[in-house]
Amino acid sequence: MVPYSFVAFFGLLLATRNLTRASSVLLVDYSCAIKLSTSISIISAMQEAGRHSVMVKVGKYLEAMDQADTIVFDKTGTLTNARPFVQKVTPIGNYTRDEVLRIAACLEEHFPHSVANAIVKQASSEQLHHEEEHAEVKYIIAHGIATIYRDQRAIIGSDHFVFEDEHITKTEEIETLINNLQSEGASSLIFLAIGGELAGIISIYDPLKPEAKETIMNIRRSGFKNIIMLTGDSENAAKHIAEELNIDGYLAGVLPEDKANHVKKLRDEGHKVVMVGDGVNDTPALSCADVSISLQDSSDIARELADVTLTSSSLEEIVVFKQLSALLMKRIKSNYRKIVTLNTGLILLGMFGILPASTTSLIHNGSTFVFAMSSSTSLLEN
Repeated sequence: MVPYSFVAFFGLLLATRNLTRASSVLLVDYSCAIKLSTSISIISAMQEAGRHSVMVKVGKYLEAMDQADTIVFDKTGTLTNARPFVQKVTPIGNYTRDEVLRIAACLEEHFPHSVANAIVKQASSEQLHHEEEHAEVKYIIAHGIATIYRDQRAIIGSDHFVFEDEHITKTEEIETLINNLQSEGASSLIFLAIGGELAGIISIYDPLKPEAKETIMNIRRSGFKNIIMLTGDSENAAKHIAEELNIDGYLAGVLPEDKANHVKKLRDEGHKVVMVGDGVNDTPALSCADVSISLQDSSDIARELADVTLTSSSLEEIVVFKQLSALLMKRIKSNYRKIVTLNTGLILLGMFGILPASTTSLIHNGSTFVFAMSSSTSLLEN
């Protein structure tokens, strides 16, 4: 708007040869009130978000959140409690139940995460103490663990890791067993293989957060048209959660790069995407979203990468963030309309000599102060 102000100033000066009337155009300017009220509105909204346990790193993410129409959730630790427990231990071949659980705990204790902790805790509760009988363990992100156990290669991890990457044989009998375990409500299955053969399957159950269902309903009401869940768990487990939460779509058995590719696909289709995740395996997808949100108990790298961090464990703060963003943009647009209308009127009054430049300048500066003050008030509490 500044160039147009100078054009109007010189045009009026040439037309009227009256410096006082021409100066009224420059003394009453749009940019001061617009820049001040907008900046103060954003800073005030960021502070208010902080009071509601939402830490926004940069103000532009408030605008992006208002525009977002699609939200993507990781399942484990985001929609669920991330406090899973062992539901069942199924030995295979010559191994006993206790041997499977003891060996699994022996491997998992080196890389603490929610599922590993559940296995170690279960073994401890059953007093299945173990000695270090393996070589150095190697953690393969989003896949599993590999080591040498009693001179044999031992692996523990996901279906994809064990059967596809490590080429462990999946017989029809094992396939039927997997289907039965999934039908019993297991959130995920952890597979232990030793010496190239499957030794056992550990069923893990991770219950939903108590507020998850209500939060999904409120998220939909707040303006999101698409709610999607991405998980590395089995199809049956993912379908059960999606139906219980009334989620629009889901992808099961996905790897970190698959999550990121799906977020990119949604953006390519024209959606504004919010990604909510908590783990290392979510970071590629978080980096691809228009707005990325991490949770209180997220991994360090997820919190570092995310644009927004929730400092409480409640998903309901996402709804608060969406509402706050919408109210902020409504305030900014309302201020813009009011500022342009008022200052245009003052410029016209000055140009036609109805009010002196000193008066229009005083009204302009006074109104700028009023707009700045009103922009610092709370949004959600008004």
